[in-house]
Amino acid sequence: MLIDSDLRAAFEGDPAAKTPDEILVCYPGIQAITHYRIAHLLHRLGAPLIARMISEIAHSATGIDIHPGAEIGEGFFIDHGTGVVIGETSEIGDDVLVYQGVTLGGTGKDSGKRHPTIGDGVVIGTGATVLGNIRVGDHVKIGAGSVVLHPVQPHSTVVGVPGRVVRESQEFEPL
Repeated sequence: MLIDSDLRAAFEGDPAAKTPDEILVCYPGIQAITHYRIAHLLHRLGAPLIARMISEIAHSATGIDIHPGAEIGEGFFIDHGTGVVIGETSEIGDDVLVYQGVTLGGTGKDSGKRHPTIGDGVVIGTGATVLGNIRVGDHVKIGAGSVVLHPVQPHSTVVGVPGRVVRESQEFEPL
């Protein structure tokens, strides 16, 4: 079940996590992704208004804005999530870690796919912004405050404004 994998990701991503009950009740990232999973199902079933209402309730309660049309894989964790924004056509792979203030946004009023695609095992640092219909490859690390406007190859580290690759490797190095 997806929520189980999100809970597992919270345990793995936050050394302060103690019990499943604590995570479910006290972690806004888990509350937001749980609401998103319900809203996304309703969005796919053709009830977009109810889906948006659920996402707005979650946004008001957590400070995390996830559009129900976004596609988010298993093991997704938002740590200290206030200010996170995930746009409608964003696609996020499995085992992705996102910190406070991250934006996965568009670059204007384009129609169609206008938000980023994030690969598996990506870490997006506090306050980072990833804009447009670009792909961020698997196991990429995006530094805090970076602004990513161009595609990023797998196993890279990106920092700065605008974001630039400062490290490329063939293997993932844990933080």
